[in-house]
Amino acid sequence: MGCCSSSEGKRDWKPLEEHSCTDVPWLLLFILFCVGMGCICGYTVYTGGASRILLGYDSYGNICGRRNTKIEGIELSGRNQTHNKYVFFLDPCNIDFIHRKVKSLALCVSKCPTAELKTYYDVKQFSMSNGSDLCSYDISPTRYTSSSERFTKCPKLPVPASKAVPALHRCVSTDLSCYAEMAQAFVTFVNDSSAIQRIIAGVLASKEIILGLCLLALVLSVILMVVIRYISRVLVWITTILVILGAVGGTGVLWWLYADHRKALENDTTSVFGKTVVEDNVKALLIYAIVSTVFTVVLLLLIFFMRKRVALTIALFHVAGKVFLHLPLLVLQPFWTFLGLMLFWTYWISVFLFLGISGTPVKSNSTGLVEFQMKEPFQYLVWFHAVGLIWISEFILAFQQMTIAGAVVTYYFTRNKADIPALPIISSTWRSFRYHLGTVAKGSFIITLVKIPRIILTYLHSQLQGKENACARCMLKACVCCLWCLEKCLAFLNQNAYTATAINSTNFCTSARDALAIIVENALRVATINSIGDFALFLGKVLVVSCTAFVGVLSLNYQRDYTVWVLPLFIVCLFAFLVAHCFLSVFEIVVDVLFLCFAVDTKYNDGSAGREYYMDKALMEFVEGSRKGGRYKPGEGDGGEMKPMSHFCPVWTRSKDGTSGRPSGRPSLHSGGQQDFMSFLFLL
Repeated sequence: MGCCSSSEGKRDWKPLEEHSCTDVPWLLLFILFCVGMGCICGYTVYTGGASRILLGYDSYGNICGRRNTKIEGIELSGRNQTHNKYVFFLDPCNIDFIHRKVKSLALCVSKCPTAELKTYYDVKQFSMSNGSDLCSYDISPTRYTSSSERFTKCPKLPVPASKAVPALHRCVSTDLSCYAEMAQAFVTFVNDSSAIQRIIAGVLASKEIILGLCLLALVLSVILMVVIRYISRVLVWITTILVILGAVGGTGVLWWLYADHRKALENDTTSVFGKTVVEDNVKALLIYAIVSTVFTVVLLLLIFFMRKRVALTIALFHVAGKVFLHLPLLVLQPFWTFLGLMLFWTYWISVFLFLGISGTPVKSNSTGLVEFQMKEPFQYLVWFHAVGLIWISEFILAFQQMTIAGAVVTYYFTRNKADIPALPIISSTWRSFRYHLGTVAKGSFIITLVKIPRIILTYLHSQLQGKENACARCMLKACVCCLWCLEKCLAFLNQNAYTATAINSTNFCTSARDALAIIVENALRVATINSIGDFALFLGKVLVVSCTAFVGVLSLNYQRDYTVWVLPLFIVCLFAFLVAHCFLSVFEIVVDVLFLCFAVDTKYNDGSAGREYYMDKALMEFVEGSRKGGRYKPGEGDGGEMKPMSHFCPVWTRSKDGTSGRPSGRPSLHSGGQQDFMSFLFLL
């Protein structure tokens, strides 16, 4: 189960030739963990927490719609509430956001007041005609108008009209002002509820426009993924030019500002205090300008030395576009992942709410009402449940990565693209489920191990804000930053490990070690793809959001009656970014998988008889162009010594679909052996 040992030494890479179960112990561990999550849900059902949330309960511990047993110390508990199926709050708008509860007495009623009740006489008439006690059970309806306790044990006047929600069995107010008060607790910059009501009204009036703009963002994201294939060369070079112009222009502006401030300082005749401020600005600008100059020089040197490798990024983008044309179901993969996450998060939140009111009912010393307390060791179930949120969420995301990797590997290592299975994404999903769930569980667990301490440190930093000294604050931020960087590095390594597993059906550690060796040998290529490629995709996301926002402004311009555009436009832009991120993240995964396949292909094949390439024509053109320039040697990564290429002349044929074809055999990609320092580096 550990990553520090591997029974495999030198071996062959055999793409798609054999399938075997990987990391079975980790699959069993994950199944046991999921059983534990299920037991937590069972505990909430057994202790009544689920019933209290689903059916509702009053402030005396009585579950609405059921017969109840007496709770020791609570006088009004143990009531028969069979006919009272809904929860009524005496002050529904009094919400404690910190403790996530309504600070109001709750009662079980048979019917919610559908009309506003302005006086206690109206409350009395409603209770007597419907058999629903709107005041505390120890006050009879005949005393509603005369009891001295009516101001504390009866509803706050006026009682707003409410509507029963069948799924949650709660009486929910239909008065918009109540929700405006709740929203006002969050939106502190709004001084009156009328502004919030105008914003909400604007959203409701623009719901058709918002829906249309969301569909537009979806269509633009799909079109962008297709268009990238045809403009990949222009897109990558535009990205490179923008980076250069941004760095050079930013540096020039800083030096200009430094010169301007220094000139102003020399001609300044203001007070000493004013000169001190200007001098500090001049020093700061000088430091910024020097740092920016060094960064720009380093960036230009990197771009100069990696300019030839930009062609590989262009070729990979082109092939990635063809992958989506051959595997159209890849476009739907984010939807299934999002659906899986939504279902799991709904389940997790429900159980989390169940846990909040599970346990033993006891009398509160402060209010005299019922409270629910969990005794040890059941108190630690919340932490187990929290870990489950992270691990299972990461598992779902990792399963998507494994599925995409399996489908792209099938596409790449199928010589004749006409022989690709009818539904390769479905076949990859089945293979991942059948053979590689253990690897997915192990990879997601590693991410979880890093994410949990980062979340804890972030939480501590927020709780200690303003209380800790500067040194402690700096150390906390440094630790959070280091853990974030480690998480990103491990996520990148995991993705490549999943690709290696999809190719060879090897365990996670073996796959990660082999993938790391390939990545280190092609370090400059990886840097080029991750810098230029990721920035190009980021520009694609900005393009989708900008176009959607532009159309949104033009569309909302016709809603002149509702001048508050902030919330509708924010909703649209947020949705557009999320959609573009989901689609282009899949595109990014495809590019990474293609690169690893390409690196393996060029390392262990040379295009000669019996060792033909698997790669697409676009990648083959890149290889041929590199050979003519004397920059490339098969079987070597970056920095290898160049050798003559004249004897490497693969024979190309044409398949039925017009793509590049090769002999139908599937020779192994013979490994030249793993280097000892690579294994040692991975162990570190």
